[in-house]
Amino acid sequence: MTNSIEEIEFSDAILAIGTNTTENHPVIGSCVKRAVRQNGAKLIVIDPRKIGLVDYADIWLRPKPGTNVAILSGLMNVIIEEGLYAKEYVAQRTEGFEAMKEALAKYTPEHVSEITGVAAEDIRTAARLYAEAKSASILYAMGITQHSHGTDNVKSCANLAMLCGNVGIEGGGVNPLRGQNNVQGACDMGALPNVFPAYQQVANDEARAKFEKAWDVSLPAKPGLTIIEIMNAAHDGDIKGLYIMGENPMISDPDLTHVEAALKNLDLLVVQDIFLTETGSLADVVLPSACFAEKDGTFSNTERRVQRVRKAVDAPGEAKDDWQIISELATKMGYAMDYSSAEAIMDEINTLTPSYAGITYKRIEQNGLQWPCPNTEHPGTKYLHKDKFSRGLGLFSAIEYQPSKEVPDEEYPFFLTTGRVLYHFHTATMTRKSEGLIEKYPESLAEVNPNDAKKLGIKDGDFITVTSRRGSLQVKASVIDTPPEGTIFMNFHFREAAVNFLTNPALDPVGKIPEYKVCAVKVEAA
Repeated sequence: MTNSIEEIEFSDAILAIGTNTTENHPVIGSCVKRAVRQNGAKLIVIDPRKIGLVDYADIWLRPKPGTNVAILSGLMNVIIEEGLYAKEYVAQRTEGFEAMKEALAKYTPEHVSEITGVAAEDIRTAARLYAEAKSASILYAMGITQHSHGTDNVKSCANLAMLCGNVGIEGGGVNPLRGQNNVQGACDMGALPNVFPAYQQVANDEARAKFEKAWDVSLPAKPGLTIIEIMNAAHDGDIKGLYIMGENPMISDPDLTHVEAALKNLDLLVVQDIFLTETGSLADVVLPSACFAEKDGTFSNTERRVQRVRKAVDAPGEAKDDWQIISELATKMGYAMDYSSAEAIMDEINTLTPSYAGITYKRIEQNGLQWPCPNTEHPGTKYLHKDKFSRGLGLFSAIEYQPSKEVPDEEYPFFLTTGRVLYHFHTATMTRKSEGLIEKYPESLAEVNPNDAKKLGIKDGDFITVTSRRGSLQVKASVIDTPPEGTIFMNFHFREAAVNFLTNPALDPVGKIPEYKVCAVKVEAA
């Protein structure tokens, strides 16, 4: 997030796009509701599904799945044509405006309405609400990123925010809501194939030399592979071994038939986790690790806040901290990792990671700090880009709308979109072990619009067969008006109806994220 969670409550306007906030990020969802109820914030919701925030919205735009670039381009077209953009901000703090303006010219509300199904006048109303607010926050989540054009979606959000001067001000910003606990911290620490900690590029000679000196090793200059690329390489026999830590691709990756074949094609599969997952069941070696309450360390949350985590109980059996397992394994393989504690690792982070340089255990004993925090006198950074962008000028991008890689046709006439429900988390490795959560949401459900259900002869609670070009499964139908006509929604928590047997592994060419949110399916009564 460019801004802080607490600022959401005091934004004059909030645009929530591709985020089912009240179910996937309920704490932040509460902030949005308070902003509307108590502080009079204007709320714009852009989502194909009738999510919980719709009840609080001043306006709800319901575009067809996969048309986010078009709807955002329509908003910007109106803002530019009506002269509502922040002219001084654009002139002084940005570049690339004219090229973007030229690209947006064709995205009139009427043209965008043809693409998205959203009424032209609603596009105009939403654009004015956002542009006329003194401060406006954009919230987005995986409904924006998990597309074959997810990078374009994110850039469009950034374009809109800069166009109205909402980057670098309190209560504004472009605020992605991260999908898993500490995923922000994992990325900060270099758990990406192209960067070292603090997003220092692997291909950068100076950055690489710094880490080579610190770790006394020679490091490759070529970035590695992303998850789907790794699976493809394993499937083709180019990768022989995988070490999977805290991840369950046999539920979470797209096209699970392909994933299973890839994992079974490996010479060695090692899984490190707190429970035996579906992926762990295929492993040659399983390494039991400690859960969050059984170890010391830090979490970095979605607002860049680094917070202490303290051991509360001992880990069961032979389970160890993740860092201890990795250190012992590296040492046995010939590279001595001799950290004495999690704090010792944090000390190394302080020396190698500029944005974390001032974030020490002592300083975050009571309260966390938000990076960048370059030294121990620095108070942390509440919001980014206050006086200038990290690159100097904010760069507008000229974006063209592209359809999703797979859209409904005569054989597969429905959109399928996926996501989470309030009572379960990700692959349900932990939540399905909770009796209370299972009681609340005991089985997988496919949401079907009542009009579609009537045409298909389906009643609430009936089993249906959902088929894509990659597979077929049976699941119980929930007949509800949450999805629009022509779209069904499924969660991916339940292995008994693992929706990722159906999803499309098509990748965004830049972010390399799969298109979980859109594929074509046919639906039949089972």
